[in-house]
Order: sequence, then structure tokens, then C-alpha cells
Amino acid sequence: FQVKSDNGKTIWNTEDVPEESEFDDTWDPREQPEYQILFKQCVGTEDVFFGMSMKDPSTACCEDMVIKIKLPDTKYSDITLDIQDKVLDLRTPKKKLLLHLPYRVNSKNGKARFLSEEETLEVTLRVSRKFDLINFV
Repeated sequence: FQVKSDNGKTIWNTEDVPEESEFDDTWDPREQPEYQILFKQCVGTEDVFFGMSMKDPSTACCEDMVIKIKLPDTKYSDITLDIQDKVLDLRTPKKKLLLHLPYRVNSKNGKARFLSEEETLEVTLRVSRKFDLINFV
């Protein structure tokens, strides 16, 4: 195995390192919480009754991604949440979730709320997509 490098001190190329791998932490013993990824779509009467906007029920036509994370026996003040364009990193004293998101999101514009009765953190993120025939808004 031979490594190509411009400088004799590097042991691998940056292209060899998987994207977002700087967030991986395999030595952390905390367990992963249960989570669910849902997609939200903004529809109006022109979509429901007339089908004018060419939207369909697939995730390709959804504007928002909602991640629901079960955090039993957790207080709101114990939650640390970091959102990047393709990664959600959640840490509590007992749980850790490093989630590589299925779509790129707008990490600067999102909402999170803790539903204490359900012991669930609900994170809503706007999906960043290239404009096409379906996603033109």
C-alpha cells in the first residue's frame, strides 16, 4: 500500500478520509437513543385538489426534515445539540446520537423543541435542495 502525498510527512490524502468523519466517536460508551426521521411538505389547495404544482408524496418534494429523538429521564438543560449541513450531533449525560442526515440541510435555520411529557426532542430542519421542476419555491 503506497500513499501519494505532496509533502513527505502526511500519511493519507484528504480525499481518502470519508466526508463528515471528524464527528465519529467510536470510543464513547453512551448508548444511542431511539429516533425517527419524518418529512414535512407544504401543500395548498392547488396541490390537494388540482395537482397543479407537480408535487408528489415522495421525500423529493418535502421542504422540511423532522427528527424525533426519545430521551427518557433527560432534562432540557442537559441536551447539547450541534447541527452541521449533513450531520446531527446530540449529546446528553446518558445518550449520544451522531446521525448522518439523508439530505443536506440549512444548518443555520432550524428549530428544536423538547416535549417533556413525551420525553422527546423534536428537531425541524429545512432541506437544502437544488432547484428543479419540483423544488422551485
